[in-house]
Amino acid sequence: MKTAAGVLAFIARFVILGLALAFVVGLFWPGSGDRLRERFGLAHAPQQQPAAAQARPPAVGSGPVSYADAVARAAPSVVNIYANRMVTARAVQMFDDPVLQRLFGGLPTGPAYKRLQQVLGSGVIVSDKGYVLTNNHVIANADDIQVLLYDGRIAKATLVGADEETDLAVLKIDAGNLPVIRIADAHALRAGDVVLAIGNPLGLNQTVTMGIVSAVGRQLSSSSAEDFIQTDAAINLGNSGGALVNAQGELVGINTLLIGRQANAEGIGFAIPVGSAKNVLDQIVATGHVVRGWLGADYAFVPVAADSGLPAAARGAQVTDVYPGGPAAQAGIRPHDILLRIGADDILDPADLRRHEAALKPGTRVQVSGLRNGVPFHTEVTLAQRPPLNANAALSG
Repeated sequence: MKTAAGVLAFIARFVILGLALAFVVGLFWPGSGDRLRERFGLAHAPQQQPAAAQARPPAVGSGPVSYADAVARAAPSVVNIYANRMVTARAVQMFDDPVLQRLFGGLPTGPAYKRLQQVLGSGVIVSDKGYVLTNNHVIANADDIQVLLYDGRIAKATLVGADEETDLAVLKIDAGNLPVIRIADAHALRAGDVVLAIGNPLGLNQTVTMGIVSAVGRQLSSSSAEDFIQTDAAINLGNSGGALVNAQGELVGINTLLIGRQANAEGIGFAIPVGSAKNVLDQIVATGHVVRGWLGADYAFVPVAADSGLPAAARGAQVTDVYPGGPAAQAGIRPHDILLRIGADDILDPADLRRHEAALKPGTRVQVSGLRNGVPFHTEVTLAQRPPLNANAALSG
């Protein structure tokens, strides 16, 4: 019995001594155990990871953590614009009574005098020949236009041409080594895409704000062929004419308009799509102005009764007014006609029809199809040149 107990005690002491020795060896020579197992062929086979775990694709809709690369690509092409104009002003004498001040403000006193007014804006370099796109309202009636480049150079700009309807203007500067922005595919933008607005808001040059595309194809005036991008990226005074770019730093629009807090709105800004801006640029560079086709009619959405069983938004456009002597009147188109097709294209809605007619050259003869009192009709219209918007308003009145 004593002999067996002694043997067990000896074995226990031997095991404890071995464990202590292994601990010391592992402490001073880490990895020696793996090398010994490999030497005697006792190494464990590596555990195979599932294929899905080895190469897991990125989640659908995932995006980058930073947009610094997109900004680095686009920002050098965005410039600051300083438009100087002389305006007439007169000194104003304020009333002493606060009530009269609130009611009447003040009374002009003394002779009129000239003073310099400076308008801040932004622009985008779109050609290595020195062409810069900006907003027309930034440079309207300016006597002198200065452009501050990304690298600190200052260039004097000349006005090539402007288009009031889209609020776009083309400037030209004489400078070398110009960073030209990359232009995105005009039809690739979707609601929900991330966009960055780059510009000179309130004189804070090269400011970048981020948001998403809230909607595309926005039309704020029924008499214009507008096609705005709506975004919640912050657009402030001075951002006008700046770049709206996608997550790759490609130009998708020219920032132009915001609806401010005075209208109880926040996060509602608008940009001109790059496709429309490129069309205006090409025409102004080629001829100095923009020419659009015109049918000579006003349109509205097709009314659909709630119990008609038809879709809530029927395609086409209903004619609401025909200008006397205009192309539509000469072709026999009447108010209340529903236009469904122009040329080879279906008409989706009034804004779509405006865009189609504006894209056609004056003098183009095109077939228009529709319904009159539920009966199909076809006619040919020879488009005229679209008059200015204020002329349209006068005709309508």
